[in-house]
Amino acid sequence: MVEVANASQADIDWLVREDASAGEAWVSRCVALGEYLIAREADEIVGFLRFSRFWGRVPYMEMIRVLPGHRRSGVGTALFLVWEDVMRDDGARLLMTSSECDESRPQDWHRRNGFCETGAIELPGLQSLPEVFFIKRIA
Repeated sequence: MVEVANASQADIDWLVREDASAGEAWVSRCVALGEYLIAREADEIVGFLRFSRFWGRVPYMEMIRVLPGHRRSGVGTALFLVWEDVMRDDGARLLMTSSECDESRPQDWHRRNGFCETGAIELPGLQSLPEVFFIKRIA
């Protein structure tokens, strides 16, 4: 059974290792602000969801990652559904996420979870492929 909760200070080392592109300072900042959810199975962390707010208002799922041995078992969906409920309870009516244009599996996952493509931007010097953005309206 998957349990989803806010990350705590005790989870920072694991998050720094598993969300390596974020760096320790950013991970610590996000944990302090409550912008990480973690999934546990049998007291072991098996995945995380990191988010922020686009323009300071729109919840933006920056990264969702499930450890390889736990993928396709509902962990990512559990993380997402808890995040969606928390954002709805916080008054959000729109969610955002994105992926690089060649990442078909993540894009399929976003669509299965109710997201619709809304556009793309190129970020020269930051990444070689355009970033595709998705939105989901929530009530």
